[in-house]
Amino acid sequence: MAKHEEYEKKTEALVAPMMEEYGFELVDVEYVKEGSNMYLRAYIDKPGGITVDDCEMVSRRLSDRLDEEDFISESYILEVSSPGLGRPLKKEKDYARSVGKEIEIRTFRAVDHEKTFEGILKEYDKDTVTIAVSEDETMTFDRQNIALIRLAFDF
Repeated sequence: MAKHEEYEKKTEALVAPMMEEYGFELVDVEYVKEGSNMYLRAYIDKPGGITVDDCEMVSRRLSDRLDEEDFISESYILEVSSPGLGRPLKKEKDYARSVGKEIEIRTFRAVDHEKTFEGILKEYDKDTVTIAVSEDETMTFDRQNIALIRLAFDF
């Protein structure tokens, strides 16, 4: 297991009891380098949306627990936030919750000269994702060819 994966998994274990206590959902944890800084990010959500106060409350508690456990040797910046409007679909529960909703798919390689597709998520399995791009047309994508899949949003 890579170091970043180990940190993410250990952080998930620390924050999971808080999520249960508050009735929140842990959407994702990531440990990434941006520029010269390392970031440990926890994305949380709840019905009706997460507030800044919710993020602050979890951040303080998580920070204390991370200090106690002290398993990350290098310096990092902790961020706790909402997954945002363009929430990526990563876990089984994300896909299940999104069936019937409009999603955006970006592929690594062009399909019919396009790399971005929008449609209603119809079905998925461990290997494929199928969307309805119109009332009578569907498209199926191999998951290994999908660079990004997230809820679509209009402004």
